Amino acid sequence: MSEAYVPRLQREYAETIRQSMVDRFGYTNPMQVPKLDKIVLNMGIGEATQDRKKVDWAVRDMTLIAGQKPVVTSARKSIAGFKLREGMAIGCKVTLRRARMYEFMDRLVNMALPRVRDFRGANPKSFDGRGNFAMGLKEHIVFPEIDYDKVEQVWGMDIIICTTAKTDDEARELLRGFQMPFNK
Repeated sequence: MSEAYVPRLQREYAETIRQSMVDRFGYTNPMQVPKLDKIVLNMGIGEATQDRKKVDWAVRDMTLIAGQKPVVTSARKSIAGFKLREGMAIGCKVTLRRARMYEFMDRLVNMALPRVRDFRGANPKSFDGRGNFAMGLKEHIVFPEIDYDKVEQVWGMDIIICTTAKTDDEARELLRGFQMPFNK
């Protein structure tokens, strides 16, 4: 029987990152050690009020990036100033867990972030106080899965990395273990 596939970062977490977290913070129980919980990707399409096809293009690109089909998000209430009606599609989001989450984290840190123009590192203060990290990208085309010639339009996206850490310091150290490039 063949062995189940384990992503590289998940194996690295189990072998080295977890132990370095125990050494740094002195956890007594293995269940206290913070780990990645989920990664949420969100892409808001402001121009979707004029053209519904733009949401379809965003869903296609997000599917390539995440490896699973995103959920189309819709407006909760009408706003006349933005020509927005309740229920109108305005973006898409996807939640990654387990193996896909580790695969995405690997691609984000090693392939996508180095391709961002003028990238000086992620902001180490972008934590919410409960160990979750949020960052935004101005261009979704930095991911290697996106063929630049087939992209209709370039959009930004939000990336939220949720951890089981209780404090921001623990979460920052966990993400440093995953080689997240924080600026000084």
